[in-house]
Amino acid sequence: MTKRQIEIFTADCPLCDETVQLVQELTCPNCEVSVYELRQEQEKAQQYGVNAVPAIAINGKLVLTGKPNREQLQAAGVGQILS
Repeated sequence: MTKRQIEIFTADCPLCDETVQLVQELTCPNCEVSVYELRQEQEKAQQYGVNAVPAIAINGKLVLTGKPNREQLQAAGVGQILS
């Protein structure tokens, strides 16, 4: 099975913490979650075009910026098992 790469860009803020927690609640065994502090990973964030946090990239593509809700995360593919 293919692993889904989920990358979360944060800036040590309450909304970012809530987003990380929600993503971790929704992830499936096929999800690999990485959390990046924006100040420490500016180059990586620029590659994705991150201009606000929290920001979420899935499989190398920026899919959500700002605090998402559960439905937005699920629509983006968080928690879905890949075949």
